[in-house]
Amino acid sequence: QVQLVESGGGLVQVGGSLTLSCAASKRTFGVYAMAWFRQAPGKEREFVAAFGLRYSTYYADSVKGRFTISRDSGKNTVDLQMNNLKPEDTAVYFCACRPAGPANEAREYDYWGQGTQVTVSS
Repeated sequence: QVQLVESGGGLVQVGGSLTLSCAASKRTFGVYAMAWFRQAPGKEREFVAAFGLRYSTYYADSVKGRFTISRDSGKNTVDLQMNNLKPEDTAVYFCACRPAGPANEAREYDYWGQGTQVTVSS
């Protein structure tokens, strides 16, 4: 079992920045792939970014060049730096992990955080 706790959401204006953080209850480096998903009202949960078991990173096309996923193996945290935010980035953001390589389908992940709201105002 892994417990995940997200933090850092909030309200930001268009073009602004936010950093989300996900803290895991146990060591994840080399053991779990970590990912961020988001879900807007009335929409399915969608992949945002993932960190592989060690150093590889993956991004959805919609966030490439604007979002950066990073990992602190010593603190068991995964951050999502979000820049140049757009109204369509508004959603609840979820952290997830799986004891295997990364995937971009929500159903592939075993553990989830409770989510944190990000609202981008125009």
